[in-house]
Amino acid sequence: MPPKSKGEYIETDSGNKVSRKSQIYGTQNIILGGKSVIQAEVCLRGDLKRTSTDGKSSSDKVAIALGRYCFLSAHCTLRPPSKVYSGAVVYFPLKIGDHVFIGANTIVESANIGSHVEIGERCIIGKFTIIRDFVKILPDTVMPPTMVVPSFSIVAGSPARIVAEMGEAAAEGLDCRERYRSI
Repeated sequence: MPPKSKGEYIETDSGNKVSRKSQIYGTQNIILGGKSVIQAEVCLRGDLKRTSTDGKSSSDKVAIALGRYCFLSAHCTLRPPSKVYSGAVVYFPLKIGDHVFIGANTIVESANIGSHVEIGERCIIGKFTIIRDFVKILPDTVMPPTMVVPSFSIVAGSPARIVAEMGEAAAEGLDCRERYRSI
């Protein structure tokens, strides 16, 4: 998981560590909250943002907003959710809270992910899903579009369902500061 060489990451003024091997499109439409890690081969689609009916960009310039201490593992993809209106594709913002871990080979098209969330490897998070705070999504989970996951839940399966509730003591383990320091 940690990189082999120091030169693999670019560190921003706010402490974000971005792999030189990541694929980030539409950087002007992506907000990184600070001290986040974006590993190799991560694809962020900031170029997919809402446009007005005349084809020009709308006043809302944010396509993807990440909070503090987010950790995007290798080969994951984040793209804003979309719908077709009157024959045109319309994109909506993807907002992610603080201390969010997204596992390798995961695809995220959620509308909102709360703080202190852990998403396992090889998951598919469907369009317009809402994931509240303190949630753990187990590996290989497929969440259908528009699913809402309440706080303190553990989610698994294909299709996803809530399999357990997380205790407050377990929720304290969803802090990404140590992962950030390991890079």
